[in-house]
Order: sequence, then C-alpha cells, then structure tokens
Amino acid sequence: MAVPKKRTSMSKKRIRKNLWKKKGYLAAVQAFSLAKSVSSGHSKGFFVRQTNK
Repeated sequence: MAVPKKRTSMSKKRIRKNLWKKKGYLAAVQAFSLAKSVSSGHSKGFFVRQTNK
C-alpha cells in the first residue's frame, strides 16, 4: 500500500536549490569567458573565420 513520504526540511530544500542555481551560474560564467576569449582572438580551441571588409 502507498504510504505518504516524510516532508523534506526547508534547509535541505534550500541547499538543493542553491546547488541547482550554482550549476547554472558556473555554466554562464564559463560561457561568457569563452565568448570573451573568442571575440578577443586569444582562444586556442576555436577557429573563427575572419571576414574581410
């Protein structure tokens, strides 16, 4: 028979939520850093096609 589960404490809930937010923040920081290095031309792992104007 199905039994109701115990309620998760607010502190556990807050910890999990903050970990989830931190993961997104770190991904955003890394993406921004990569974008800066590509736009400045200092990137080693990307080849950006230069357009002649």
